[in-house]
Amino acid sequence: MSFETAGSIADAVLLEGYVLYPYRSCSAKNRYRWTFGVLAPRDWSAAGGCEPWWLEAQVLVEGEAPRLRGRLRFLHVIVRRIDVPTNDGYRATERLDAGGRVLVPWEEGDLREIDFEVDVDPARGARVVPFEAPADERYEVLLDRHGGVLGRIVRTRAAVEGTIRVRTDRDEDARLHRVVIRVENVTPSRAGAERAEIMHVSCISAHLMLALDDRLQASGEAARFVSLLDPPAHAERAARACTSVGAYPVLVGDDGRSDMMLCSPIILYDHPQIAPESAGDFFDSTEIDAMLALRTRTLTPDEKVLARATDPRSAAILDRVDALDNDALARLHGVMRDRRAVASPPLTPSVSKLAPGRRVRLRLDGTTRRTDAQDLLYAGRVATIASVRHDVDGREYVLVTIDDDPAAEMHRWKGRFHYYYPEEVELLDVEDR
Repeated sequence: MSFETAGSIADAVLLEGYVLYPYRSCSAKNRYRWTFGVLAPRDWSAAGGCEPWWLEAQVLVEGEAPRLRGRLRFLHVIVRRIDVPTNDGYRATERLDAGGRVLVPWEEGDLREIDFEVDVDPARGARVVPFEAPADERYEVLLDRHGGVLGRIVRTRAAVEGTIRVRTDRDEDARLHRVVIRVENVTPSRAGAERAEIMHVSCISAHLMLALDDRLQASGEAARFVSLLDPPAHAERAARACTSVGAYPVLVGDDGRSDMMLCSPIILYDHPQIAPESAGDFFDSTEIDAMLALRTRTLTPDEKVLARATDPRSAAILDRVDALDNDALARLHGVMRDRRAVASPPLTPSVSKLAPGRRVRLRLDGTTRRTDAQDLLYAGRVATIASVRHDVDGREYVLVTIDDDPAAEMHRWKGRFHYYYPEEVELLDVEDR
């Protein structure tokens, strides 16, 4: 029931974008921050604000009234101001050199965690868990070697108030329960405030971690979460009925485990893993570690000083990159992993005739795949098969170019194709060309 595994995945994914390479506050892309997983105050959001004020995760539990433990995590913004002394007090400054230490204003993110527990039992009714991240202001006075005041760091944090609402609904299948967790930001706010100001009273990168106890059912089996991506046959209908908003639930932990879930504002697969070659979080929207490590090494000494002044997490990245040896850097360049062994589905006689060079008509009638505007645009067109391939799950795809597309030759040259399932194409006879 430890949240350590889920926490490491959450930190690697949900804190991405916290501070971007080149990790300096003066970088333009670091001036618009807190871009996803935001829960803004209800009053501001309801008055037309651009961020939602609530999220909701719906998960399926199979078992007899197990205990569910949850943890809400989010970043609480801290406004860091740098002051220098004046004749009548202090004034804010954009930079302070304090004995070899450079200080600049910035918005830091403090990780908040709120724990809660509920019984997965409809008879217990809904549970309401209020939470508060209190306001505070802290001062750090900076002295020179003679004891004189050089300036001070002021860290200010506004109060954030919220509510966690949990209820359990019994499914038609008596083995299944739907647990609904709704998180709301109810902090009082000014309706017409700017987004940058509202971020100070918002929950940033908000996500949930859920775990079940190991209580055994009468059958001798422990309660478990049901995968919403790949549910068992008896739970498919119930899984489709689950509607999550702003938090997509996936199983976490080793393959085969089903006692823990991460409800993330970023869609993941079940059982996501961090590559063992990773040297640590780079906070750059899940960019490639090798590229970021090499680019970070190109920073000049002055740029590194400013990066260290921007945020403690930036300083940690620099320290970690500086400590990488050649072997560690080489491991970051990529590694081949064994693909899952899968059996390709047998080809029907009509499918087996699909081959490069054959011409087909693209069709959507009678197919079940969800389509977009491009599929509708090309329906009925004649195309030429460039290749027939299988993915790692054994599903067959037909790669085509559109015959009357003026750019078809260029697409073939560059290897850019349109992908269709075999049942979405009609093989043309010679006389139909």
